[in-house]
Amino acid sequence: MNMMLQPAVRAAETIHPATRLGHVHYTTADLARQIAFYQDVLGFKLHWREGQSAGLGAGGDDLLRLTQVDGARRVRGTTGLYHTAFLVPTRWELAQLLKQIAVTRTPIQGMSDHGVSHAIYLPDAEDNGIELAWDLPKERWPKTSEEMMRSNRGLSPENVFRSLADSDTPWEGLDSRTQVGHVHLHVAHLAPTDHFYREVLGFDIPFDMPGAQALFFSAGGYHHHIGTNLWQGEGAPTPPADAIGLRYFTVVLPDEAERQRVAARAQAAGIATEAVDEGLLLRDPAGNGLVLTTES
Repeated sequence: MNMMLQPAVRAAETIHPATRLGHVHYTTADLARQIAFYQDVLGFKLHWREGQSAGLGAGGDDLLRLTQVDGARRVRGTTGLYHTAFLVPTRWELAQLLKQIAVTRTPIQGMSDHGVSHAIYLPDAEDNGIELAWDLPKERWPKTSEEMMRSNRGLSPENVFRSLADSDTPWEGLDSRTQVGHVHLHVAHLAPTDHFYREVLGFDIPFDMPGAQALFFSAGGYHHHIGTNLWQGEGAPTPPADAIGLRYFTVVLPDEAERQRVAARAQAAGIATEAVDEGLLLRDPAGNGLVLTTES
């Protein structure tokens, strides 16, 4: 039985434990519509807008960037984004978001108690998956993979709404401490995905999910920063360049020295890298883009 906070499979060269995720960047067909959704339904703030691009978040660093591509289209059955988890700091915040979803009559896809977190699932205006998440205190997390699987259950709206009584402060939009907690990706094959995220980048596998056709990766004992799955079918193709969805997500390393170490492992493994404004862009074996960057 694998201790959850002691990785089920440890990387040979482990990525720095302070590694976290930064913003995600999507291609959109309708920038104004997406901005309106994230502002009006989820309480995001518009940080900036220039031409066909915009950045949104909770008042600090961007959590989401959008770039409009005229004629962009939704393509099914490919690798790419399953969902982005926006992690709020308190259960009251999660309850406020659920209340806002109800007030705006926005459809959801489900609610779950995962044992490590409570989650609300819904699509955005262009069907990109969203998970709104709140982490339970770490000392309450399951200690084994088996415990985690047993603790996974549905979450009722009434259970979440009880937390509205925790504070009578008016809700004024997304809390400034909100982060991108994790991204969950569709991939084509698990073995090369494992090699890329664990053996090359240095993430650990925090827990096993036998038979789930999925792998999860983390840094620093977190339950997961990156999820991957075969749920679009093994060998799923990469999306075309004009597809709506994920352009890349950002992996934030604590300093330049750590970024250079991770980049050197990627280059030694023969993985192509490209310098971009935010850092160093590379792609996993399924074509999902990620940018290695550093703390501001």
